[in-house]
Formats: sequence, structure tokens, C-alpha cells
Amino acid sequence: MNDVLILMEGIEKSFPGVQALRGCRFELFAGEVHALIGENGAGKSTLMKILAGVYEKDGGTITIRGKPAEIHTTREAQALGIGIIHQELNLMKHLTAAQNIFIGRERKDGAGFLVDDKEINRKAEELFKLINLNLDPRMQVANLTVAQQQMIEIAKALSFNSDVLIMDEPTSALSESEIEELFKVIRDLRTKGKGIVYISHRMDELRRICDRVTVMRDGQYIAATPMKEITTEQIIAQMVGREIYETHHPHENTAENEVILEVKGLNRGRFVRDVSFQLHKGEILGFAGLMGAGRTETMRLIFGADPMDSGEIFVKGQKASVKQPKDAVQQGIGYLSEDRKRYGLALSMSVKVNTVMASLEKFLKPFGVIDEVKSRQVSVQYVERLNTKTPSIDQLTKNLSGGNQQKVVIGKWLVRDTDVLIFDEPTRGIDVGAKSEIYKLLNELADEGKGIIMVSSELPEILRMSHRVAVMCEGRITGILNAEDCTQEKIMRYATLRNSV
Repeated sequence: MNDVLILMEGIEKSFPGVQALRGCRFELFAGEVHALIGENGAGKSTLMKILAGVYEKDGGTITIRGKPAEIHTTREAQALGIGIIHQELNLMKHLTAAQNIFIGRERKDGAGFLVDDKEINRKAEELFKLINLNLDPRMQVANLTVAQQQMIEIAKALSFNSDVLIMDEPTSALSESEIEELFKVIRDLRTKGKGIVYISHRMDELRRICDRVTVMRDGQYIAATPMKEITTEQIIAQMVGREIYETHHPHENTAENEVILEVKGLNRGRFVRDVSFQLHKGEILGFAGLMGAGRTETMRLIFGADPMDSGEIFVKGQKASVKQPKDAVQQGIGYLSEDRKRYGLALSMSVKVNTVMASLEKFLKPFGVIDEVKSRQVSVQYVERLNTKTPSIDQLTKNLSGGNQQKVVIGKWLVRDTDVLIFDEPTRGIDVGAKSEIYKLLNELADEGKGIIMVSSELPEILRMSHRVAVMCEGRITGILNAEDCTQEKIMRYATLRNSV
């Protein structure tokens, strides 16, 4: 592992109002899996997007296999053997899985006029077998889950047979079994001399798969260290410049509290089957299960984002008619989607607009004029409360890092002050520092009497945060466990049951 595949030195990059990178350095050997880690906004994704040709650097040098390289476009990067799997999905929803993988590289039929779909489907199936993905390549991407779309991105990057593969939060939407299959692929690529850049906030994953770790903070290079020679605590200290102590929040008994939300017999096709549960005031109710268990589909029904076949929803004992999201909001239900860019944000608008958009009636003066002073004050208040990294509340939301975009969505619902808050994968793609802040916030909201539903694929997170845990399998709730007798083993047992208990 002595051959240097990539050497980036003195890399500079600025965006409007933001100095994203300052003199950054990164080195990648052939045959290594190299972790790139830092808080959200540290510059990890920006640095890798420069290497992948998504952005052009403002300064510094890039050397590939000892030769200077100038990378201006993604095609140039691909030609140099560099592939990237973006944290945010970058697929064309109206095309099939196979068409997305081979877009721009389609094989034509004998006459040279029509795309040979049969051939690209065959090639896609070969890639799917490589990553053990059971999926029809002819399926339209719009009909796939977030996890399946993420696996399509991985297959697409592998299809270039790149020497360097950049994986930006590749497991954020994957189940444990899918992660293990991905790791098998990564280990196989490493033995073939490929260099893998692995960006993740999941420390356990980094230790399982990575050989070295480079830490970034505030757009700067901090250190590069062999993984075996550094502790998790030392990595976190380098990332945040301070130590983080995540004390376990004591679980108070909320069983006697008012039932703030009740769901009875919720059904939608094969995705949600006879789901019933209660949420108490001041409770964090965790929803666990394997990918495709129906957790997100259930939450979308409660929020009115999808139509239900049958079922009833009660808010504070009163039957609620929820046929669309605005009905849910009026009933005091807020929903933070797992896909924040698609459902949670207006990316081309400012942090301020996104923060107040769900509560505009609170900011209207006579004749429908928005109270600019009040909206700015509230936006600043929630940027400070959530420690959102942004130059100002006027910054376009699309220019923020993924984790800070997540905080803007959370701020939006906090301004609305809903009684029930549904958090679907609230810490996906969030660094350890921001995770700690989110956990603290959820506990504060529960202490204030909010009812919180938290869908998460991370079992330690579910166990740490939940008063009770509802486990789903194949569209059904198979068990509801109390925090005091809940373990990862019990959750996994219920997550693989076909019948509810």
C-alpha cells in the first residue's frame, strides 16, 4: 500500500459568503480504504467534489499517480479513473435503474438509432449481482425506496471501473445486511488495488472498514492517522475541537400521560397493514425495523402525504380527518422527512424563508404583508438554538451542508410549535457533534410535553432515545417494547417476525 494514487495539497475553495476550504491536504494510497471525517460544514464533500470534477478548485494542486492533473468536469475525473457516490441522490426519477447507471454510455441497436435496453439491463443485472441487490433493472427510479436509490448510485459508480471510488455517506439509507454486502464489495475492490475514500459519521463503520482516517475541521486539514493508532475519542476531539460527552437521558415513565396521538387500523396496500399504536405526551416513541418494513410509509399516512385505504387517526382524543399534509399541520402534527431535499426544503430560498414557511400566518401583518422584522428575529433565534452553520439567515439553503439543511427543517417545525413531531431518520448524514445537539433537542422537546415519533435505522440511537420502541416487519407492528427491557437482540427478533404479537 505504498503507491500514492491521489495527492491534493493547498486546496482552496470559496462560495458566496463562505470560505469552504483553506489549504486542504488529502492523500490516498492504492489498496486502501481511507476515512474522511469532520463535522457537517467541515468541507469533506466539497474537497471530494473538487476531486470528482463537480467543483473547480480556486487554488492548490492535484496529483494523480505522480502526475499533475487539472480537473474541470466530471467527465475529466471519470477519464482519470475517479468515481463518486454522492451523499445526496443524483438520479433521474423518470428513467429506469439501468438507464440511470448507463446514462450517456448507452449501447445502440444494430441500426445505431435506438438504445439497446436489453443490453444495458443485462449489464445492470451483473452490477446488481456484484452488490447482491435483488432489483429489476427495468424499474423506474421514482418507484424505488431511498435505500434502493442509494444502491443504484453505488452500482453506477462501480460501472466505471474506477481506480478511485469516493463514497459519501454510502450507508446512510442501508440496513445492516445491505451494509455488510457493501463492505464485501469494498474489501474486494481494496484487494484489487483500488483506492476508496469513505466519508461517514458512523464510527463503528469506520473502524470496521477503514485503514487510515483524515480529519477536517472548519474547511481545514487537521491530521491523517492510521486507524489502528487513534481512538474514537481522539477522532472526535480532532473533529470538533472539544470533547463530547453523550450521557444517557433517563427514561421517565410516560405511560400515564395523556394520549396525544392514537392510530387505529391503518392500512395501505402491502406497505402498511393494520397498524395501531398510541403516543403519549412527553414520550419519544421509536420506530425500528429493517429496510422496507413500512415505517416511513406509516408516517406518510399519518401526515397525509399518501392516501390511506382505511384507518383512523385521533389527536388528543378527537378524530382527525387527515387527507393531505396541510390537514395534519392544522391538527398539530409536524413531519421531518427522511428525504429533506425532496420534501422538507425550498432549496432555492433562504434559511429565513424556509424557517418560517410552515407558520406564515404567524408573521402576517394587515393586508397579508409579511412582518420582516419578526420573521428575521425568529429565524436568527432558531439558527442560534440549533447551532446552524450559515453566514446569515439570507443564505440560500442549497449552499448549506446536508447536516445544516437538516437543522433548518427542524427549525421550521419548531417555529410551528406542533404537539406531535415525527422525525424520520433525523440524524442521517449528521456528524457526532450535531447528533449530540439533535439528541439534546429531542429530549428537551419531550420534557416540554411534545409527543415525538422517531424513525431510525440505527439501533443504538433507538435504544438511547426511546421511552418505548415499536418494531415493524413487512408493514405490520410486530411488537412494542418498553425501554427498560429493550435490547438490540429483541428488536431484531421482532423485526424479522412476519406476524404481529
